[in-house]
Amino acid sequence: MSQQSELFGKIDRPRRLPDEIAKNISSAIEAGQLKPGDRLPTEQALSDQFGVARTVVREAISLLKYDGVIQSRRGVGAFIAEVGGRSAFRISPACFEKRKQLAQLLQLRTGVQADASALAATARTSLQLAGIGGFLQEMISAVAQGDNAIERRVDAEFAFYRAITEASGNDYYVEFVGMIESKIAENLRSVAIKNARAAEWGGAVLAEHQTVFDAISARDAEAARGATRTHFERAAQRLIDRADIADL
Repeated sequence: MSQQSELFGKIDRPRRLPDEIAKNISSAIEAGQLKPGDRLPTEQALSDQFGVARTVVREAISLLKYDGVIQSRRGVGAFIAEVGGRSAFRISPACFEKRKQLAQLLQLRTGVQADASALAATARTSLQLAGIGGFLQEMISAVAQGDNAIERRVDAEFAFYRAITEASGNDYYVEFVGMIESKIAENLRSVAIKNARAAEWGGAVLAEHQTVFDAISARDAEAARGATRTHFERAAQRLIDRADIADL
């Protein structure tokens, strides 16, 4: 009898229907199927589509209104809010998990990248330094263009540290960093882009990259190691500090 009673474990309590509907609507917005300014289907239409009572749909819409995702216009209907008008877009568990993974990869990369930078400071050629500097200038140019060039900014940052790693002359560092970059590109690129949008790139972050470049330019291995470590530790911490903030 005791063996039979242990056949089954406890099951997780299912999510509330209004939460599930709000999550579905939020996912449609994130995927671009619903865009800012679009009118949301009527309560009755959503009720039919989800196969639930109108009261359930009404509660889900109330949740989205509270989060600033939906705006109501009296006598007209509910509309998708502009991104800038959203005040408390709740972070989803999936988004939280991906941000946590990205922070862990940054932490994993910190020591290796710092050592690669130290090697690059002494091993780099003038041509390699020019290439590294070119990627820094690409970041500066992308920052000046604002949100319209976020992907350029992210790609330039990856290229900047990849070029530094290659300048170290250590193929194992290059292979290791390439593995981490591939992991990010395959599963976490959208998270990296969203966090680049959130970070204060025009000030502290660019200064961190500039300090790394200056140390490598001066052939100061220890300064390059310290500056690179500082950047990656701060980058991971910025992600961790945003753990309960949604990507707006």
